[in-house]
Formats: sequence, C-alpha cells, structure tokens
Amino acid sequence: MIDLHCHFLPGIDDGPDSMDESLALARLAVEKGITHSIVTPHIHPGRWNNEVSLISSSLESFKRSIKDAGIPLIIGMSGEMRVGLETLQMVANHQVPFLGKWGEYYIVLLEMPHNHIPTEIKQMIEWLMKRNIRPLIAHPERNKEILRRVEKIQPLVDLGCLFQVTAGSVAGKFGFSAKNRSRQLLEMGIVTVLASDAHNVKRRPPILDEGRDAAAAIVGTKMANKLVLDNPWKIVSCQFE
Repeated sequence: MIDLHCHFLPGIDDGPDSMDESLALARLAVEKGITHSIVTPHIHPGRWNNEVSLISSSLESFKRSIKDAGIPLIIGMSGEMRVGLETLQMVANHQVPFLGKWGEYYIVLLEMPHNHIPTEIKQMIEWLMKRNIRPLIAHPERNKEILRRVEKIQPLVDLGCLFQVTAGSVAGKFGFSAKNRSRQLLEMGIVTVLASDAHNVKRRPPILDEGRDAAAAIVGTKMANKLVLDNPWKIVSCQFE
C-alpha cells in the first residue's frame, strides 16, 4: 500500500520529536503492509514555516537513518499546504513540493482549518487550477462545517478538487461523526485516496489496512484497494521514476 499523507520527519511539525520516533513510525508502516510513505509536513506560515529546501534537507537525513536501520520503506516527499494567501505566494515562488501528477495536473495536498471552510478557498482553488495545479483536499470528513452539512463539500467537487479521506476515520478511530461522514463520501464516489495522516505510533499510527477493509464493506474490495494502491501510485509514481 502507498500512504501519501503522513508526518514522519522529526522536529519539523507536530509529528515525531526525535529520529527514534520517526524510525518507529517507519517500522510500523512496514509491519502494516505499507511499501511507500510520502512525508507531508505542514506548510503553515507563522506556525510551521516549512518549505521545499527545509523539507528536502530533513528528508535526506531521514532516508539515511532508514537505510542504516534496515527498514525497507520507500520514502517520497511533499507537504500539507494550509489554505491562505501566504501559501499561494509560496507556490508562486516554487517553495511548495507537489505530491505528483493526476493526468495533466500537478497535485498539491491542501489543508483547510478544522472548524470551517474558508471563504477565500474558491479563489485559491481557481488560482491553482489556472496554473495547472489541482488540489487534493486533506481529510474533508474531519472539517466541522462538512461534518454538520455534507452538501458543503459540493462546491469543492464542482471546482475539480480531489479528496483524501483518513483511513482511521473510515475505521472509526476519529469518532462516530467522522466515521459516518467518511462513509458517506465513499458512497458519493468522490474519494480519491485513503491515507493515514500518521503523526505518532500510539494515537495517530501509520495504518491503512483497517480503513481499507472498512471501505471495502462500502464500495467493494476492488475500489478499496484502488484507494490505497492504484490511485496513490497514479499520483506519486513520478517521484520514483
């Protein structure tokens, strides 16, 4: 399986604090059947001031440690970009690493605030799409506005966004409301990928199989596998060519 949203790099955001914790995440990912993990540290100016050069430097150190530890996990790189004018400027300055491609579009992992859908998101998405960049919306099933009213996601669908649902949400790890909404999004047929959004071993582990199996009960085994293998690989394969 391919996990295209996880926080493994040490000391760079709200993921692991140490390299030992990062390696523990990598080991668990392998134990759970994940072959490729795309690290996506938060890009949130004023809070997590990450950009492509800093992420790249941290990634190289992590890759060396994984190799030295003998962990057979293939690592790629992107970032979880927060909605905002500052991050648009970072995109313009080539400071945001893309996940990969979906057809002719470059893909960026775009994070909304948890408690609402920002009013400026429409303009931001339109700006990105005009530049051949398509947003993959991170964990929409955990956004409180979408939790209250599922139809709030429709404008994002109409704008052409892709959607990444957290595997743990489908498996019930984020509570009943997120489980119910994630399953509804699966039934609507708008989910592009499942990912772990892993931050630590105990509370936010890098586990996809439980979400995949829960999704299979809703959309069937073939589609569930597509959400953790075919579609993620379609996006990130260019990182490994």
